[in-house]
Amino acid sequence: MRRGIAATAVVASLALAATACGGSDDDGGKASGPVAITWWDTSNATNEAPTYKALVKDFEKANPDIKVKYVNVPFDQAQNKFDTAAGASGAPDVLRAEVGWTPAFAKKSYLLPLDGTEALADQDKFQASLIKQAQFEGKTYGVPLVTDTLAFVYNKALFKKAGITKAPTTWAELKADAAKVKDKTGVDGYWGSAAGYYAEPFLMGEGTDTVDAAGKKITIASAEAKKGLTAWQGLFDGKGLHKADVTADAYAHIQDAFVNGKAASTIQGPWEITNFYKGSAFKDRTNLGIATVPAGSTGKAGAPTGGHNLSVYAGSDKAHQSASLKFVQWMTSAKTQEQIALKNSTLPTRADAYTAKVTADPGIAGYQKVLTAAQPRPELPEYSSLWTPMDQELPKIATGKESLDAGLTGLETSFAKLVPDFSK
Repeated sequence: MRRGIAATAVVASLALAATACGGSDDDGGKASGPVAITWWDTSNATNEAPTYKALVKDFEKANPDIKVKYVNVPFDQAQNKFDTAAGASGAPDVLRAEVGWTPAFAKKSYLLPLDGTEALADQDKFQASLIKQAQFEGKTYGVPLVTDTLAFVYNKALFKKAGITKAPTTWAELKADAAKVKDKTGVDGYWGSAAGYYAEPFLMGEGTDTVDAAGKKITIASAEAKKGLTAWQGLFDGKGLHKADVTADAYAHIQDAFVNGKAASTIQGPWEITNFYKGSAFKDRTNLGIATVPAGSTGKAGAPTGGHNLSVYAGSDKAHQSASLKFVQWMTSAKTQEQIALKNSTLPTRADAYTAKVTADPGIAGYQKVLTAAQPRPELPEYSSLWTPMDQELPKIATGKESLDAGLTGLETSFAKLVPDFSK
């Protein structure tokens, strides 16, 4: 959830789709041999993909009548590639889709409704809000595979050295704590991101969001949003607060500083748990502090719900869809989700996958506790696309090149083009 979607050349997309699609056989899926389906996995090729490749082999052993062609597609290219491929009737049979993509693809009729199918046989085992997030106009188009949200992560040792005994619960407390860390340890107490996704907790802490989907209204320039983003802006300037990094490598810079003890805290998601552990600051995993993001003036904290669903391509023939449904059910089972969590340190989407082995990982256990503050995304196909103009506008505000008022006015204008039927 938190990364922008890169533009992808149409020719390259079609080429990949042509080689990957398993549902366009001329025989209508009646071949005498095993049914071959294609799965586009969008997980990190280094940290996560090896686990999924191994699971594919396990599935094939358990289901000799099905073969799975595994294709790892870079996350920042996958949305455009699938959109192009599906529009040309040549998409993969199964897609690991970021939750924000599901309503957009469902609106275009690219995805197969899964209600009443084998894929959703265990629907009541999944967190209800995650199933809701996989729905569009009353139908379910994805099965939750992994979930995530943003949390306040901190270096317990540095906080302790600064005399801080607990994580901050408000943005004002965070600002004060950052100054204490700087005074006592010499390192920055907090380094925040200027990217749009990471501004969401500041909006949600004021009881608002970029838009009010139900009311069909753009709210990014509302009084509540302005209050939240004023707090966000204030965390780039002051003692112990790192100035905004708006370079192309900003994400990597923040991560490197945090995992190596050069910054005492940041806001981050569980997709980085394995990378946290690779840093010098968290060789002792128990040094990783994970807490709910600080609250705004409402007194209630909020963070966006992210994660990935497995969806089935509606353009495949019945034989390929049947095989795909069986694959999706197997991949999202409690047993498989437990294996994924143990190998990749990602968060399961069903309670029965949070076994004692899984929660023995302090990172998973910590993020599981903050999931209660996660807010489902609205059923709005354009919702995720709103972060793109934010990624362009917020860095200007964070660095002082543009005033907050001017930036919010600009965002209103940009949003109006993406959701033209919404009022301001």
